[in-house]
This record gives sequence, structure tokens and C-alpha cells, in this order.
Amino acid sequence: MPNFSLPDTVFEEAASRFPTPFHLYDAEGIRKNARALNAAFSWAPDFREYFAVKALPNPHILEILKEEGCGLDCSSECELLLAERVGITGNRIMFSANAMPPSEFDHARALNATINLDDESDIDLLAAHGGIPEEICVRVNPGGDFALGNMIMGTPGESKYGWKNEQLRPGLLRLKAMGAKKFGLHAFLASNTTDNAYYPRLAEILLETGVKLEKETGLVFSFINLSGGVGIPYRPDQPAPDIAAIGQGVRAAYLRILGPESRVAVKAELGRFMTGPYGWLVTRAVHEKKIYKDYIGVDACAVNLMRPAMYGAYHHIHVCGKREAPCDHVYDVTGCLCENNDKFAIDRALPEIAVGDLLVIHDTGAHGFCMGYQYNGRLRSAEILYLGGHDFRMIRRAETPEDYFATLL
Repeated sequence: MPNFSLPDTVFEEAASRFPTPFHLYDAEGIRKNARALNAAFSWAPDFREYFAVKALPNPHILEILKEEGCGLDCSSECELLLAERVGITGNRIMFSANAMPPSEFDHARALNATINLDDESDIDLLAAHGGIPEEICVRVNPGGDFALGNMIMGTPGESKYGWKNEQLRPGLLRLKAMGAKKFGLHAFLASNTTDNAYYPRLAEILLETGVKLEKETGLVFSFINLSGGVGIPYRPDQPAPDIAAIGQGVRAAYLRILGPESRVAVKAELGRFMTGPYGWLVTRAVHEKKIYKDYIGVDACAVNLMRPAMYGAYHHIHVCGKREAPCDHVYDVTGCLCENNDKFAIDRALPEIAVGDLLVIHDTGAHGFCMGYQYNGRLRSAEILYLGGHDFRMIRRAETPEDYFATLL
């Protein structure tokens, strides 16, 4: 079920103080979720959540997660700069990049970040740009399909990321010869799954692979990184993952494979799960069009939330003040771009909407604002942080035409 934890009065007050559209984030919700994750993995040696910066790259959000003990998963120069800006360095950064400029390795090594190598060819690149550290991580891609029972959850064989299994032993031996002493394993095999069995099964794969490689290479197996993949319930009939049960499932696999005395650390790089449900795109109905369908035009568009246009993704929508009203009208909810896929909902049953009504689009706290762009000369919106009560803080202003023209020469 999408997150209905905030009353409509919060969205209405925010819209009275800031021009729509804007993304609103619930600071306390994010904090509570980070604490629930840390509690679920409190049994694990040296557990650390490395928030995937790409999901919500705003330093005010990163500060909240830093205060809750999280590190950062960075995959670009600007994300490393964001980490520096909020005072996160060293092994509280996991640098997981692919096909990036070599200078980014230099920057990550200067910060003493943990390096996650995406390809065996990156060994020589890293050696020439910052050097091989004593502890290194490699990203595993087992190929084929990834299944839980009879259900296919992901197709890593179609993914551009990671090392083939047969590359791991020779690659680690090369790294050992170049000075590495310890290694970790990382994998991302399924996206946005709410199945509680995903992380435990992934942990089994990484732990069994790590034990085998430690024997074959003589390197110390020091950690697993379960990456992201645990999702959120975008649809009303979709169950939420139970992070406490997930933590216990990983613990059972850990104890079975390594035993209670092991000090192999457990890490994660969750993004969507951490902040996704605690963000909403607040927009106002500005136009109604009746032709072959009934269209409601809003003042947001795919510039502000690309997922529905790009993936056909479902995001729940409710109309402020009409939560209990019957959903007896069917609309396409659209933006203003000159693209027919600029739609937040297609054939969606909603209460009757009047021009001026406030619409709330749910679950935009990850891969929402950050995927924005400037097509049609439409500008990206503000981001607002809700701190409880009547306390709102603008944490990113809306773009202006001056911003649009600022880089032209």
C-alpha cells in the first residue's frame, strides 16, 4: 500500500506556502525507516547501509541519513562531491561505478572510499588511478536468470554490470599480487522486489561464493554487499517488504554458512526502500479536456517525475480533500509536454476532479526529482522537506529561465 501517513492538511499547507509543483519529503519518516533497517541488521558484524545517492541526491536528505549512521553509495564524480559536502569520506563511501572517466577512481581513492570493481579490466585502470587498496570489492554477475522458486525475479545475464563467475578467481589473484589482502562481494540481481526471500537468497549466493574464493585465493573474505533491489509497494494491493523478517532471513543464511563466530561484515546499498515512500509530488489540476477520453492536465509533467513516461510505472494518486469520495470518474492525468507519453496515470479511477484541485502523486522520494530534465524548456521543481507540525523547509529551489540559459555561451 502506498504511504498515506501524512494528512491532507500537510499537503494543503505546503501548497499554500510554495508554488506547485514540488516534491515534498517527510524527514521523520525517513529517519524511522533508517532506524528500522539498522535494527533489522543489528545482529550483523559491522552492518552499514550505504544509501544509493542516485535515488535522492539532495545534501539535506543525505545529512539526515548520515545522522542515522548511513554511508553513501556513489557512482559518479558529482556524487563523490556530494559525499564530501556532507562530510562523508573513507569507508563510509562505497564507489560503485561502471565505464566512468578514470579520474573518478583518483577521486574515490583520494577519499579512501571502498572501491567496487565492475569489470576485470578495471584492475589496471584502478592501479594507474589511485592504486590497488588492501581491501577491494568486486561485483558479481552469475548470468542467466535469477529465480525464487518458480518465479523469475531478474535476468542478470542481460545486465551490463559485474564479473562472470569464471573471472572472479583469476581477477582476485591478480589483485592479490598487486597488494590486495581482503575482498568483498557485491551483487544486484533483482530490482524493486517486495519478496522477503530476495535478500536471504542473495546472501546465500555471495556467502558461498566468498567462502570458496577465500580458499582458492588466500585473500581474506571480509564482507558482502547486498546492494539494493528491495522495493516498495507502489500499488494499493501490493504488500510492503518486512525488513525485520528480511534481516532474520539473511541472519539464518549467515549462520548456516559462516557460523556465529564469523566477522564477515554485511552491507547494503538501498535507495528506493529508504526514501521512496516518504516523497510525494504535489501538483494542481489546471485543465480539463474532454475528447475521446477525459483528461486532467496538471502543472507537473514528466520533467518532474519521469518514471510513468519512461517505464509505464504506476504511481498512486489521490485528490486532496477527497480521500473518501467515490472513485467514479476515469481520467488520464497528463502533463504539458509535447509528448503523448507525458501521463502520470492512464484510465485511472479517481474522484471527480475540478480545476484547482490539489493532486498528490505518491512514492516519489526515490528516482523522482533526480531523473528530471528540461525538455520543451520545462523547468525542474522545488524540493520541500517536511519537519513535522507546521515546519517546512525548501531544500532546493525551483529552476528559473535564467538557470535554463546559464550554460549557454
